[in-house]
Amino acid sequence: MKITSVDLIISAVRRSQYPTDNLPEYLLVGRSNVGKSSFINTIISRKNYARTSSNPGKTQTINFYLVNNSFYLVDAPGYGFANISKQKQKKFGLMMEDYLINRPNLKQVFMLIDFRNKLSSDDVMMYNFLKHYKIPVTIVATKTDKVGITLQQKQRSQLLEDLELVVGDDFVMFSNVTKLGRDEIQEKIERTM
Repeated sequence: MKITSVDLIISAVRRSQYPTDNLPEYLLVGRSNVGKSSFINTIISRKNYARTSSNPGKTQTINFYLVNNSFYLVDAPGYGFANISKQKQKKFGLMMEDYLINRPNLKQVFMLIDFRNKLSSDDVMMYNFLKHYKIPVTIVATKTDKVGITLQQKQRSQLLEDLELVVGDDFVMFSNVTKLGRDEIQEKIERTM
């Protein structure tokens, strides 16, 4: 996939602000600090387009990135970060639930998990939620370059076992450093548009 244009169209906090052009949307979900901004930058082949932050929980809106004027990468607030109020966490949760259940343009969810760590209860809960609503999911294991090659297969097997991946969902090893998995994700988008 050749990326010719990328525009941040809107940072939305309610449904009325979502784009109305009916283009396919690919949602990114994951814990705070899992690497969603780095994932976006790698997929769109730009260095610092989506801002990365050392402070987890920075994204507090649903950000719609229009790519090649043909689809959106949609960046959601990270989950599982305790430094925001319970009230704000609940608001994010309701906003995400509404988007996931009611957005007809949603083609695929890319659920990012940190390859170095065990799954959190929030990761398992998110995956089960997506499966309950029969939303297609690709699990993207970020930061794979930070795990030694000899441990990678063991870690991959453990994550797959803990997730109980259903038939039809994919698991992609990903690194914004080595670009591992980028082509696979781009091909997935092209196939499902």
